[in-house]
Amino acid sequence: MFVILFYDFGEKRVGKALKTCRKYLTWVQNSVFEGEITEGNLKKLKYELASKMNKEEDSLIIYTFANMRYSNREVLGIEKNPQSIFL
Repeated sequence: MFVILFYDFGEKRVGKALKTCRKYLTWVQNSVFEGEITEGNLKKLKYELASKMNKEEDSLIIYTFANMRYSNREVLGIEKNPQSIFL
């Protein structure tokens, strides 16, 4: 499945969230990640982030897609983490 993940964590926890997300997904912009992930790894990611967050102050939003067949990704301005395609 393909996911887009957004988080808003407090200053003390944001570094831990960044490190955790980078293990599973591709960094796109500040606090935004995307990529293909298995259902099992998504569960692990959610568990790891939930254990690091303060549910009274932090938030996590995850959009899941069965596939990207009907999607279009458009970037205006500078792309923070350009994806290169190797053949």
